[in-house]
Amino acid sequence: MESCVENVRAVRISKEEKKVFRKQIKASHTLLRHEGIVTASQPTKSLVVANGGLGNGVSREELSAVLKEIGEVETLVMPPYKPYAFVTYRLEESAQKAHIHLNGHKLQFGENNVTLYLSYVHSVPCEEEVAVPLPEGLVLVEDFVSPQEEVLLLAAIDWSSSNDEVTAQKALKHRRVKHYGFEFCYDNNNVDKNKPLPAGLPEECLSVLENCVRDGHIVTIPDQLTVNQYESGQGIPPHVDTHSAFEDTILSLSLGAKTVMEFRHPDGRLVPIVLPERSLLVMKGESRYLWTHGITPRKFDMVPTCDLQSFAHMTPEHGTNSNLTLSKRGTRTSFTFRKIRHEPCRCAFPSACDSQGGCSAPSPSPPCPPSLPCCRADAAQLEEEYVHQVYNSIASHFSSTRHSPWPRVCHFLSSLLPGSVLADVGCGNGKYLGVNPEVIAMGCDRSGALVQICAERGFQAFVSDALSIPLRTASCDACISIAVIHHFSTQERRLAAVGELVRLLKPGGRALIYVWAFEQEYNKQKSKYLKDQNKKQTENNSPSYVTPADDYKTVDNIQDVSKMPNGKLSVHTNRTAFNTQDLLVPWHLKGEEGKKKDSQKEKSKNILVNSSPASSLSSKSRLNCNPFSSLGHETDKTSGSFLNTSQATHSPDDAEQTSSSSQKSKITAPIFHRYYHVFQQGELEKLCLQITGVKVQSSYHDQGNWCVILEKV
Repeated sequence: MESCVENVRAVRISKEEKKVFRKQIKASHTLLRHEGIVTASQPTKSLVVANGGLGNGVSREELSAVLKEIGEVETLVMPPYKPYAFVTYRLEESAQKAHIHLNGHKLQFGENNVTLYLSYVHSVPCEEEVAVPLPEGLVLVEDFVSPQEEVLLLAAIDWSSSNDEVTAQKALKHRRVKHYGFEFCYDNNNVDKNKPLPAGLPEECLSVLENCVRDGHIVTIPDQLTVNQYESGQGIPPHVDTHSAFEDTILSLSLGAKTVMEFRHPDGRLVPIVLPERSLLVMKGESRYLWTHGITPRKFDMVPTCDLQSFAHMTPEHGTNSNLTLSKRGTRTSFTFRKIRHEPCRCAFPSACDSQGGCSAPSPSPPCPPSLPCCRADAAQLEEEYVHQVYNSIASHFSSTRHSPWPRVCHFLSSLLPGSVLADVGCGNGKYLGVNPEVIAMGCDRSGALVQICAERGFQAFVSDALSIPLRTASCDACISIAVIHHFSTQERRLAAVGELVRLLKPGGRALIYVWAFEQEYNKQKSKYLKDQNKKQTENNSPSYVTPADDYKTVDNIQDVSKMPNGKLSVHTNRTAFNTQDLLVPWHLKGEEGKKKDSQKEKSKNILVNSSPASSLSSKSRLNCNPFSSLGHETDKTSGSFLNTSQATHSPDDAEQTSSSSQKSKITAPIFHRYYHVFQQGELEKLCLQITGVKVQSSYHDQGNWCVILEKV
């Protein structure tokens, strides 16, 4: 009997070892397909640790402790945002021991755990750091106040009152705030200079400000203070402090905990800055007037182990990509000091200055609306100015409104066979790249800023024009193009974009294409884009809604509604029916208060979704793309971050661009205009059928979009 039990135990151990071996082989194949990492069949001193990366929420300290239990570690490389790491032992015997004992090892960190799978590699990749300078005019001074001063400053702020009119205390969506001296109004992103608050700046701040003047950080004592308190997981959207409201220098004192603040240039350059506790950030000139600054809502930040000021300033000796770790956020309180401006701003950045009529000043339409292009050069110029530049400028705000994958797109993606190669052309922030974990997904987008967001989320993406994608012909099993082709301004270029998708497909491969529909009311059903309050539109303001007749389905009956007065593109009124096919659609960069009102309006419909790399999601959660399937709180188990989303709409680029409330209040945030060609019924099918070697497998109308599935024959 005892021998039988021993045999059973032996079989069980054997099965477990086989399971681990299968998982290890699968991890090796995944690394090869997605990352190009080639594993070795024979023992070496170096190993790749799958699931042991920063992208999985594993810190350097946690992984290092486990690896050092095996033997002496020479190097540990943890690439940023990746779900794997590389370790090199001093002795090959130690690497062999780690390969045996750590394969299948569960690493526990907090409430979460990951299973490690190790494979030998011949060499460890080492990327050369490219130094990116800090924004001009930006200075960070560490330990500007002492721990004792920090305690006094924090104690000076009384948060016990829920509605303190003296200091204009408010509880915003992602933080709570107090104003001293003057209240900053989030509905118009400005201050009422004729209404100072009863309480001046706290006395505890005066010595700090005198030191700022003494050290030359500012010329005169500020008269306005905004105190923000962020709990772990909270942040603030990217923004530029209003030019007309405040003078040049802005001082920000970080207390209580450190965080990472991201500075982004309009051209897409991103510089993350680690703000240690008790540090002073000084913004002058270009860094104050032109670069946006914001804090991404998350519970962990990726920081250098040596706590240097910025990723951009890490030297090869003590701050490369191999020397990053995770830092858990705590409660941070920031003191932002500013000087009220009493004269119009005359800065050197008029394009971003509301005093000088730049993009910060609201305008219902561009100063000189463009015309429809009459040649290729005109088309390229129009798209560069009214598509490419716009999406680079609004990338962060745009990404924050793009979180719920559309169910029918998810259905297409989940139908792909395991191991299929998928190209998402015009991938935006990559919200579809992680839907099906069984496919090899890669994305491309014309916006470098959006591609950077994909990289930060752990997705594979690169910058590319949709008319010339640097991938081999017939290399993909499937392609998707969601809300992209309607941004091309001529029939020739739209046709070329479809042709490029077909070129990438293997024979038998399929492509899913979504474009915005001219018909926002179809089969007597209005799309979610059309809001109830817009039912009663005057004839001069908006046309009546279009209801296609039965014979309108034939492609020969496409009407020409693209004629415009004087040949100029008209500016569309958001949330109304279209009266022309070629138009400019406004994008409003909302203020913090506007977002709060929209959130309250949709409170009963809100859901929380994961915003981290696809590797941290289960297969079940990634394939469940119905945005209304759950109303519970689903937090990111890897980074602790989350997005607060409202009910999904199916208009390609305006899911959160509700203008009804914003039209009633003054808006000083920038308004950008994006070019669109909205498609009439049958137009997309007719366009696709001009490509040889394809057939339209199916077509349908999905909440204000025309959609086709093509098959390459």
